[in-house]
Amino acid sequence: MILRMWTGRIRTADEAEYAAYITATGGAAYRATPGNLGWQMVFRDLGDGVSEVSTLSWWTGMDAIHGFAGPNPEVAVYYPEDDRFLLDRPPHVEHRRVVAGDGPSG
Repeated sequence: MILRMWTGRIRTADEAEYAAYITATGGAAYRATPGNLGWQMVFRDLGDGVSEVSTLSWWTGMDAIHGFAGPNPEVAVYYPEDDRFLLDRPPHVEHRRVVAGDGPSG
């Protein structure tokens, strides 16, 4: 199993609206891709009205991630309204092999 993780920053006041937006875009795209085992979004308040947001998605393997992200899976996937929310656009995501635990499983 592979964990795909993206992290960026948004305004704290936009958390609820951004979560709904990503659920309808990225979350829907994750779930529609064969080999996706689930996903989550987490926020961390950084203070001064800024929150860090991370999306975590679990996959059966890199072939499944290619189905979502295309030929360069280390490049972040963005959606048309992202600039309305994001304070930065990190260009890359991280992929990590899941070797132990009791979270999502395939």
